[in-house]
Amino acid sequence: MGGARTAPIPVAWEDGKATDFVLDNGMEVVVIPNHRAPIVTHMVWYKIGSADEPPGKSGIAHFFEHLMFKATTNHAAGEFDRAVFEIGGSQNAFTSSDYTAFYQTVAPSALELMMSFEADRMRNLILTDDVVKTERDVVIEERRSSTDTNPQDVLHEEIDATLWQNQPYRIPIIGWMQEIEQLNRVDATAFYEKYYWPNNSVLIVAGDVEPETVKVLAEKTYGKVARGPDLPPRIRPVEPEQNTRRTVTLSDARVSVPSFSTQWVVPSYHTAKPGEAEALDLLSEILGGGNRSRLYQALAVQQGIASNACAYFQGTMLDDTRFAIYGAPRGDAKLADLEAAAAAEVARIAKDGVNSEELGKAKERFVRDMIFAEDDQDDLACIYGSTLATGGTVKDVEERPSRIRRVTAAQIKAVAARYLAFDRSTTGYLLPKTENEEMTLGAQPHAAMNIQEVKSEKGMIAWLVEDHTVEIVNIGFAFNGGITQDRSGRRGWPI
Repeated sequence: MGGARTAPIPVAWEDGKATDFVLDNGMEVVVIPNHRAPIVTHMVWYKIGSADEPPGKSGIAHFFEHLMFKATTNHAAGEFDRAVFEIGGSQNAFTSSDYTAFYQTVAPSALELMMSFEADRMRNLILTDDVVKTERDVVIEERRSSTDTNPQDVLHEEIDATLWQNQPYRIPIIGWMQEIEQLNRVDATAFYEKYYWPNNSVLIVAGDVEPETVKVLAEKTYGKVARGPDLPPRIRPVEPEQNTRRTVTLSDARVSVPSFSTQWVVPSYHTAKPGEAEALDLLSEILGGGNRSRLYQALAVQQGIASNACAYFQGTMLDDTRFAIYGAPRGDAKLADLEAAAAAEVARIAKDGVNSEELGKAKERFVRDMIFAEDDQDDLACIYGSTLATGGTVKDVEERPSRIRRVTAAQIKAVAARYLAFDRSTTGYLLPKTENEEMTLGAQPHAAMNIQEVKSEKGMIAWLVEDHTVEIVNIGFAFNGGITQDRSGRRGWPI
């Protein structure tokens, strides 16, 4: 892996510049050369996630991710893992609401071997009753030990089931326990035969490779897999108009610091009108994208009432998505006061907008983060994979920086006023279990706010709150049962 290069890098292929093509069997391939280190990331993204599961079969997408590591007609169980381990590589997989991805990071010389293994398990899994039952028990224990015993995850599931009234994003990715327990070989086989085909997948290869080499290897391995039946468009139930404010509260003795998160249903990059998703992305950056954001500066630095405060826009989704603010108090600060102060920052943007200097700095930070992602081939592969698996294109990824730069202050104000209305929000509270819980939260957090309805210049409803949220700053925060992403495509969500 550490040998010196003996030939110059062809000038035709720039680091970070993607090349894409489609195999004869319909598999889309994207190659992103990055010659800074002699490694390569190999990812296969299937356009199937938990939101595509049949009713009553929640968790089948995640369950099948587990089954993909079992024996095939050509390789014994565990052989793939051993092959990766023996060459010093790494591999894993993850499931989201919209896709399932499998990936390895290895030396370039092992790329063909990885392709061979992945192409093999795409169609040649051996699914017996014993194999399925054993792995189902593993998933049941995963849910029991990771999700059901974690107050944050339990609350997040309840928030999702409340935020989404009709859309299947309301169902946990890991599945409901009573439905996981009923999954069987017939379910697994039907799922495999319907979705695991080359024409329902995207291959992303990033690292010390050239497009011509990848194309030859892809045709030699994946190209031999037969094309599957064409799937119908991924049309899911549409979320109805939301007209109420909902709250979800969980008190648990294991919680030491209370927190809140307020969430709204908003358009994603796939469903938004031109410019809206970019404006929402920048709104999340300005409002709560780090220690320079309004929430952090106002609540943590100036008022000193927050130990953490952030905002998040989950833009890469197939359907409408969420925008959230999050906060946890510092010291003796009251959660109700923190929530009111955070709501006031949202309302100020909806009413007064942002200034040009603030917007310019946010654009610089945002675009700089996208440029830095090119230094990490895993991040870059995730950006392309998550975009293509949710209806986007290579062109969408390449043009995103320029679209971000074109966002205006008026657009930021407009999306804040249009979408971040507190009478159409869902707020979750995670509280310590105390003898008198009202001392922790206050009888009604929203009652502590002096909320006045104000009209924007276009007649949209905003909220002026007086009196006086994944890992966003640190990429890669994950939780069981509800995996989401940030702008790099990595999984994460704050609670």
